[in-house]
Amino acid sequence: MLQLSEADRDAIRVAQDPQFPRWLEQITATGGCSHPVHLSGSTITLDGTTGEILHHYDTRSEPGERLLVRCRNRRVTVCPACSRLHAGDTFHLVRAGLLGGKNVPATVRHRPRLFVTLTAPSFGPVHRSGEPCRPRRDGGTCAHGRPVGCHAAHAPGDSAVGQPLCPDCYDYAAHVLWHAHAGKLWDRFALGVRRQLASAVGLAQSRFAEHARLSFARVAEYQKRAAVHIHAVVRLDGPAGPDDEPPVWGTAERLIDAVRASARRVLIRTPYSPAVGDLTLRWGAQVDARPLRADGDGPDDDAVAAYVAKYVTKGASETGAGTDHKVTTWDDIGTAPVSGHVRILMRTCWRLGGLPEHEPLHLRTWTHALGYRGHILTKSRAYSTTYAALRAERAHHAGHTDIPGTVTDAHWRYVGSGHTPGAALLAAGVAEDIATSRVIAREEITSGREKVIT
Repeated sequence: MLQLSEADRDAIRVAQDPQFPRWLEQITATGGCSHPVHLSGSTITLDGTTGEILHHYDTRSEPGERLLVRCRNRRVTVCPACSRLHAGDTFHLVRAGLLGGKNVPATVRHRPRLFVTLTAPSFGPVHRSGEPCRPRRDGGTCAHGRPVGCHAAHAPGDSAVGQPLCPDCYDYAAHVLWHAHAGKLWDRFALGVRRQLASAVGLAQSRFAEHARLSFARVAEYQKRAAVHIHAVVRLDGPAGPDDEPPVWGTAERLIDAVRASARRVLIRTPYSPAVGDLTLRWGAQVDARPLRADGDGPDDDAVAAYVAKYVTKGASETGAGTDHKVTTWDDIGTAPVSGHVRILMRTCWRLGGLPEHEPLHLRTWTHALGYRGHILTKSRAYSTTYAALRAERAHHAGHTDIPGTVTDAHWRYVGSGHTPGAALLAAGVAEDIATSRVIAREEITSGREKVIT
């Protein structure tokens, strides 16, 4: 035993506990969650008419007198098990808005639909992958004595990719403040698309909602230079939403024109700051808008949904931008496992966040995200279903739903989170077994379909 690691000795201790089978049931119910929440309390289900107790549950009979529930963290670097579940929910949420299902009519697949990409502007030249990086015939140096070009052929995974050619020339303050206003830029962009569509067909802009509705789901992605860009599925419906057909003038081509025009025109002017002056923030010059067509002539709907679902689960270590956890002091930034470029962005966030004129932006709170304050995935109300509805559907499928005509009296309190080292090993094994079972089940379904086709 002395030769075993601490985790192995702890795993043996957990497995030898008389209540281990029940503990294993709890771990399996959480899908092998890496950082479960520990709850203590009870529930009593009563008949709504007679007051008879139909069911009583109390954690005093559970291992450690606590119940384990999922942490629901979307990041794969924090909890792979909950990340897979979140990715699945995201896939169905985005897919329902493209193809129907989950109370969304199948007719939406024939609506004007686009896959739109909006980028951040340039804040200074950075190293790029490809051959060569930034060639310049005349060579030359910047005001700080650094080369303004680069003739190297960087591989995509090269650590230099995304790093500024000259950190002193790079506009870190504009980068951070652009992130802080990215959500507002999107809101103005979406409003601009509606206005452009109305103007194109001779409608008063204020009456657009009487004729059509713009629905969307968007995801934020960090590029190699640690700047956010936006991928969005945009759909045009009738005024009542997905159940209503769009007007005859609502075509994909007209929607593309409106997207491009709005992206060019939208801007935000920041209030004057003695530290950075006043800035004009815009979208970058690279705007992509591709039609999604029901006949397959365009990006595949399932592929788009899968891409969005895959990205929302990525951790900061995978994107190379910021950290998965908030920082609370200046010293935390110095010890964060990030590149030099990202560290300067974090320090710029912290420094600007301490200025009175930038206090409303809460930059210090969002230093770990480089100033970006938005959710990774955001959707309009009428685009499709919600995460809450998907969770409720899953609970109903598992039989965890309220019985009609009953009243539930519940009392819960938080008592901890996470695993001991040995329990973490066992939970990881459970999560791996569940993931493997799903892969096998998927392969069997695919194999069965191929046999039917042949």
